[in-house]
Amino acid sequence: MQIFKKPDFKFMKFKFVAFTVSGILIIISIINITMGKGLNLGIDFAGGTLIRLMFREQVPISEVRESLSAAGLEKSRIQEMGRTKREYIIRTMQATEGEEEEEELEAHEIMGRRIIEALRRPEGTAAIEQGKKDLNGIDEDEITLVLESSFPEEARTIARKLLAFRIDKGIIQDYEQLERETDIPAEAITLLKDKTFLGSLAVLSKETVGPQVGHDLRRRSTQAVIWALIGMLIYIGIRFKLAYGASAILTLAHDVIITLGIFSLSGREINLPVIAAVLTIVGYSLNDTIVIFDRVRDNLRSLRKHEIQDILDVSINQTLSRTVITSGTTLLTVLALFLFGGEVINDFAFTMMIGVVLGTYSSIYQSCPLLYYWNKVFKTKKGLRK
Repeated sequence: MQIFKKPDFKFMKFKFVAFTVSGILIIISIINITMGKGLNLGIDFAGGTLIRLMFREQVPISEVRESLSAAGLEKSRIQEMGRTKREYIIRTMQATEGEEEEEELEAHEIMGRRIIEALRRPEGTAAIEQGKKDLNGIDEDEITLVLESSFPEEARTIARKLLAFRIDKGIIQDYEQLERETDIPAEAITLLKDKTFLGSLAVLSKETVGPQVGHDLRRRSTQAVIWALIGMLIYIGIRFKLAYGASAILTLAHDVIITLGIFSLSGREINLPVIAAVLTIVGYSLNDTIVIFDRVRDNLRSLRKHEIQDILDVSINQTLSRTVITSGTTLLTVLALFLFGGEVINDFAFTMMIGVVLGTYSSIYQSCPLLYYWNKVFKTKKGLRK
């Protein structure tokens, strides 16, 4: 499939403009990462406790922040999910670094419990003091324990149904909701009314990572990116020539630095899915670059009398339809993930969108100009052929 019949764009004519734009973006990214806002490391790398919770009623984020501040948890980071003002993600900042990993994790667990207690309504605290259980907070075993005195044979089954309903809805609004939307016996619901209460919030998920684990993950993620770049340099150096490998690696470094710079400017978290996306970007950009380099190598044989700059332009134009089709379809896919994939995959999709655009741009306006200047400095035009 050919989008362009006989393209003859002079891409190399704008190599100085491209270098200037990329240079400015790289400088801004490095300054912002090292001296500015820095990278917003997620719980995977910085350590801490991340709690995702849902309130029964709408609670403004200002009220959530005030409740946490009153409990001495003002450093917690709060993120509102959607526009319902009922669902939030709260992350504790790194607490204390103990000598043992168990001590660190315990400190974060305590911090997580303090967050839940700070956000619980006074009436909920009073009900707990009276010996009642929070039906929006207890697990299957605790629900079974409440029911087994009156329903010894059905207690476990009822508990599983109730828990499945709570997971599906996020939080139980009232006991009448259980009567309307489940097949739990009325007698069991009456017993639950007597021995439990419906708390004002439900914890949808909770993750805890110690600082030592976070440090290890940071180190391994950095190593993964570096070794990926080194491995690609070796492969391209063997498959093509050193000039191609050096140009490709500098291009990939360009993509990674600017991507991290955008994350720093936007304040988005760097977590494990983002690192996976960065590695995907590296592979995607390299694939596009290799396609162009392969055509460059062929044209160096067939267009021996042409200047290297003209050969690079011809090669880019010959692969232009393939580049636009591949990048366009990929961009549409990750755009759909970004818009409709939900919060969990949002950062991954955002990274991929940046990567597709940057990878396409850099394959044309960075890898080929870098190859051109390598040849100009080291006079390796003949050596580019293999």
